[in-house]
Amino acid sequence: MLAGEAAAEAARKSTLPDDQSPGTEQDAAAKAEAGEAPFPVVGDDRAAAFFDLDNTVMQGAAIFHFGRGLYKRKFFQRRELTRFAWQQAWFRLAGVEDPEHMQDARDSALSIVKGHRVSELMSIGEEIYDEYMADRIWPGTRALAQAHLDAGQRVWLVTAAPVETATIIARRLGLTGALGTVAESVGGVYTGRLVGEPLHGPAKAEAVRALAAAEGLDLDRCAAYSDSHNDIPMLSLVGHPYAINPDAKLRKHARALDWRLRDYRTGRKAAKVGIPAAAGVGAIAGGTAAAVALHRRRR
Repeated sequence: MLAGEAAAEAARKSTLPDDQSPGTEQDAAAKAEAGEAPFPVVGDDRAAAFFDLDNTVMQGAAIFHFGRGLYKRKFFQRRELTRFAWQQAWFRLAGVEDPEHMQDARDSALSIVKGHRVSELMSIGEEIYDEYMADRIWPGTRALAQAHLDAGQRVWLVTAAPVETATIIARRLGLTGALGTVAESVGGVYTGRLVGEPLHGPAKAEAVRALAAAEGLDLDRCAAYSDSHNDIPMLSLVGHPYAINPDAKLRKHARALDWRLRDYRTGRKAAKVGIPAAAGVGAIAGGTAAAVALHRRRR
């Protein structure tokens, strides 16, 4: 439970003020008049939406893209880039998470960031987002998130990526905040340990449940979106689960339970929407250090 509670606490600290959340009741009403589905419900302040990040909101893994930017900034060597590039290609082709890769990423990142000051890297994430990530946001999923915002609901990313990384992305997309893996720091310096375990699989469900309790949300009125069968526990928590760009196991599960499916990988249904300007962009409480050198093996 510790990982979920830590993620929920970090998410609440990073949440945008209400006056920075885009969307109005009038906007949603106009969409309803245009014949769009009435969900999400306008003005339901006990409803919210939770979006997985990798392959749901963004093509590929966010932490891999950050690793590319960090290589450019000489955080690791060329020999490590070869393996990094291969892993990213594999992830994009397979579109699934591999527990061994994730464990490797966690151990490598933590060993490298230990002893680094949070402030040392806290501005790098903004630059890397602009360089490598902004153009990889799925427009269709972005439109779904915006529909919740336009209805006056809150929207969080929920990801195994470091909470600092996730928060940068959420703020750049104008979302409410993010739940992510929490790396321990003392006096502004990373210790090389996590607070709990990575926010993956059942831990995501724990984090969403903890955040919902703290925010007074009714999970039966909430929505969740993911591409991965690993997130079935999170999707099963809410009244409105969506399978987005689903892997084979999630597609089968979603069809069996009559969950909604949307696949933007072919562009058939992708909505043509722009990515909004940063909302509340500024200093992030924490850096993106845990995204460093994702696939470096300990030697």
